[in-house]
Amino acid sequence: MIDQALIFILDQLNAYILSRTNSTNVEVKLSKIVDEAGKYAFPEETIALTVFNLEEDHIFKAQLPEFTFLNGQHVRLEPELKFNLHVMFAANFKVYEEAWKAISLVLTFFQAHPNFTTEEFPALSPQIGKLTIELESLSFEQLNQIWTYLGAKHLPSVTYKIRMVVIQDEVASGIQQPITSIKTNIQNR
Repeated sequence: MIDQALIFILDQLNAYILSRTNSTNVEVKLSKIVDEAGKYAFPEETIALTVFNLEEDHIFKAQLPEFTFLNGQHVRLEPELKFNLHVMFAANFKVYEEAWKAISLVLTFFQAHPNFTTEEFPALSPQIGKLTIELESLSFEQLNQIWTYLGAKHLPSVTYKIRMVVIQDEVASGIQQPITSIKTNIQNR
């Protein structure tokens, strides 16, 4: 599901940038920021979308397994895992001003589209259902720590939290016999 959510965001953002610029010169790519040699892992004149943290959402976490009837069997599914993705959009441009123009396009896109639902965006997987995008305002210290963690020199960038990517294993963790009869025994006391 994480890959599907990221590819959906990537496709929507690239379509938005194309509609605003009428050019394919600026493109967003799913990429890590640096490679093993410490060089930028994405080409110049592009924006990298990278996940720098995966956080389980404990507030909406189900505690009990789900029981459902599937293919004639009463099955047990473990509770869904619900995640928030912390992502960064970093612009690698030769001209500094162009990098900030590209980041501005990212900002305006998410300002106009803070939520994505399957009703409004049929390309969003029904298994995901809804994504909420929140701008993260980082302090200088936090920003420094993230860039150090990524192993790169600072580029024009912006970070967001993508809320609620749900992961559910479709394989049942247990199969139970269906209830076929109910017996009651009422006694007078």
